[in-house]
Amino acid sequence: MAIFSYATKQDTLAKIIETIMHEGLLTYHPKYSDAPLDLQYRAKQLDKLHKKGAVFAVRNKSHFENGVKGYIITSNETLIKQANLISHFTPNVYRRYYYADDKRQTIKGFEEENLQQINAFVVDIDTKEYSLNDIQLACIDESIGEPTLILESERGYQVYFAMKTPIFISNKNQFRSLKVAKRIAENLKRSLASVEADMYCNDFGFFRMPNNRNVKWFNEYAIYDPATLIAWSQRKDADRGRQLYVVPQKTNSPSLLNTDWFHQLLQTTDVRGEKGQIGRNNYLFTLALVCYQDARDQSYTFDLLDQFNSRLRTPLPVKDLNTIVESAYSGRYHGPKKEYVEQLIELYAPHHKDIKVSFGHTAWYKHKKARKDRERSHLEEWEADITEWITAKKQVSEPFIWRTQKELCNEIGIANSSLNKLLKQSKKLLKTTSGKGRNAKTGWTTVDLYIAYIIWLKKDLGARFAFGIRALVEEQIDLMEHVAGYEVLLEKLRKLHFEQIINEQLTMSESLTGTG
Repeated sequence: MAIFSYATKQDTLAKIIETIMHEGLLTYHPKYSDAPLDLQYRAKQLDKLHKKGAVFAVRNKSHFENGVKGYIITSNETLIKQANLISHFTPNVYRRYYYADDKRQTIKGFEEENLQQINAFVVDIDTKEYSLNDIQLACIDESIGEPTLILESERGYQVYFAMKTPIFISNKNQFRSLKVAKRIAENLKRSLASVEADMYCNDFGFFRMPNNRNVKWFNEYAIYDPATLIAWSQRKDADRGRQLYVVPQKTNSPSLLNTDWFHQLLQTTDVRGEKGQIGRNNYLFTLALVCYQDARDQSYTFDLLDQFNSRLRTPLPVKDLNTIVESAYSGRYHGPKKEYVEQLIELYAPHHKDIKVSFGHTAWYKHKKARKDRERSHLEEWEADITEWITAKKQVSEPFIWRTQKELCNEIGIANSSLNKLLKQSKKLLKTTSGKGRNAKTGWTTVDLYIAYIIWLKKDLGARFAFGIRALVEEQIDLMEHVAGYEVLLEKLRKLHFEQIINEQLTMSESLTGTG
């Protein structure tokens, strides 16, 4: 079902543009406005309070060829009027803007250093293999939270995260604010890797223009203040072992990068990768793992391997190199295997095969036995079984599977004591009870399925969401047990902008526990 009816599309379009643009443009066209004179006068007085700039627009994607053929827009009024005639625009405002030819057809000025303010971060998903629901769940589970806007293109989607207040760009401290904004943009794209966000899309360039045909999702309340985005981006950087302005501290243990064997591996220029041999990808991946185990910053590793790669007789494309470094720093690996490094030395540095390969400490990890070989299954495996069972039986319009605890135990094959222990620590499962006595029913769901259910409700009811769904969700949450997954649910509801319900639940929880 559409987010808004046809009769309200133009009003919604105006609201979208106002939500994104803030006070970066004039309210009305300075010469040819259709607004009443009294509104124009009042708007001019308010416009004087904020510095104004312009955005760039093109009518067709083909106009990006051989210079950018487009035009300059300086008012919200014009942008709203022209929205359905524009294919792409710059949602972020530039301070200087001009035409490069006498016919006023080719536009200039959209360099990053010329940005006046950043109004929105946009992530491009260049595939339709994922549904809107998949994208929204990825935003909530893995990124900053619910997107402000999702637009559909011919080949995919563009996801907007609009700002509550803009990030203003200046040349102070070598464009520090721009560097911070670019790191936020990078982390947003990385956080949506599960839905194949395009890492190489321009951070602050041209994006799809919202119009009456391509808007698939809009929530004017899903906006983010700069401090929240910066704090989130810093946490993402910390998870990946990097900082924006601080050089990482050296570890106390000897650096692996100073070992003879690593030095010899860096001298190789002819990695062949023939059948039965370790090729370029695995070679570079091993070097990246060495850097990762050595606690080196990811950007340092990329620069080091980029230099090494450029010296190879047949270097890898930069895009492939970036993917290799990303994989090495994904957290799925502890470091390179000693025998693998020894094999590389033997293959590509045979004159130095007597070099002792040492990591300074052992890096061997036990593998857990197969489930069938263990007397008791781990709780996380029972959790996976229950999650799979609920997912298979759940309907879109009903978030819970109604079974007594005994019935669930019988269907899954889990002991009641194990289920109780699992519920206390599971961050995925949710349990609710409806009714009392013999009429009581027990409902089971997962955090992700419940959030997907709320997203479905919001899409289905559209503008009526605020009047109906919040009360329903509040009632359902009141009946949920405060198991471990409950806290995770509250955090995801916060990302869905349910602050009022969350605050009420936290207040209730504090009063019950005597804290606060």
